[in-house]
Amino acid sequence: MKNLIDLHLHLDGSLSINNIRKLADCAGLQLSLSDGEIKKKLSVDENCRDLNEYLEKFDYPLSFLQTEKQISDCVKNFEDELLSLGYIYVEIRFAPQLHLQNGLSQRDVVLAAIDGNNRSALRANLILCTMRGRNNRDANLETVKVASEFLGKGVCAVDLAGAEALFPTCDHRYVFDLASSLNVPFTIHAGEADGPQSVWDAISFGAKRIGHGVRSTEDPILLKELKRRDICLELCPTSNLNTNIFSSYSEYPIRTFMEYDIPFSICSDNMSVSSTDAIREFDIISDTFSLSEQEKKSILLNEIRYSFADDDLKRELENTVQLV
Repeated sequence: MKNLIDLHLHLDGSLSINNIRKLADCAGLQLSLSDGEIKKKLSVDENCRDLNEYLEKFDYPLSFLQTEKQISDCVKNFEDELLSLGYIYVEIRFAPQLHLQNGLSQRDVVLAAIDGNNRSALRANLILCTMRGRNNRDANLETVKVASEFLGKGVCAVDLAGAEALFPTCDHRYVFDLASSLNVPFTIHAGEADGPQSVWDAISFGAKRIGHGVRSTEDPILLKELKRRDICLELCPTSNLNTNIFSSYSEYPIRTFMEYDIPFSICSDNMSVSSTDAIREFDIISDTFSLSEQEKKSILLNEIRYSFADDDLKRELENTVQLV
């Protein structure tokens, strides 16, 4: 697969072993762990029970992302790795409020990430995640305000991430009321650990993209509404198997979304946690559902169309894909 695009890609869930070692060196740390031991800290195994257990794998990489230099270098290293794999555009997401252990402000964190982004040749934008949880309303509102300040300067949108079943989407309207008032685009994790109502709530907030959204298939009326509103789903197949939403790739509802003419992108979610990348995800879905070359190209073009890239970059990416 060439000309890779990924619209749902978490920074802290995608650190390679090599990137971890570089970040440790940056902090003056001597890692005594073997590559296999580091991988075990970064990745889930076949016994992962649910999204909550999956999210535990973010603690270790986050410990290496608490200084401006670490954050900047991490973003640059990561984007350079993606460029070498054949990616042409990515939207990398992270939660600034999770990088404040050493005294940084959210603004400091975002500036560092933008610096790393600017030092790589890969075309990329940053999505700032607000977080589900208790007692973080002010932090979430600050994330939206920082996103507004740097919108079009490396930042392209905000998101809502975290433990969906424990902290329902409906409790976070305040995040997207502010985002809408500041004209900040947004996507929302919904319809993953929680059911169709979570997607309905995200739609009611004005989301034009939904992270995952696979449980929309439990409500045929919702599927029609996704089509009517032209909302794109960011599908992450392996991640959804890891969290036990599906037991096999053959159960994945790709054909259902195609039948309802709902646009979607195929994404990796977390490259290290799920031990995958966009190449593998696209190949698995293509092989499992015998996608035609035209269907595969249509998916790529949809990924460009529903990205948060500006119009000039979208035209450039479309021309690149059309030439293949």
